[in-house]
Amino acid sequence: MNSSLSIFRKVAVAEGISYLLLLFVAMPLKYFADLPLYVKYTGWAHGLLFVLYAATLVLAWQEQKWKFGKAVLIFLASLLPFMPFVVDRRLKDKRAIN
Repeated sequence: MNSSLSIFRKVAVAEGISYLLLLFVAMPLKYFADLPLYVKYTGWAHGLLFVLYAATLVLAWQEQKWKFGKAVLIFLASLLPFMPFVVDRRLKDKRAIN
């Protein structure tokens, strides 16, 4: 059975990929190729993954007994492109995220 940390790491990577697709594929298609439908569906998928990221973060936070500040930093990392991958790497390497 997977721990909540393992599930969180998988969700973090999926959320990070969806964010990059939204920013660097769907948005340019909307504005340069007049294809707004890509933003609609990519944005929907990203929103769902973002909510899942937050929910699995809470579960991992409880299971791992992280300090509140660490959980907040991990949450804030989801708001910046490429940062979910950094979070995943640090959690994998068991390095502290202050």
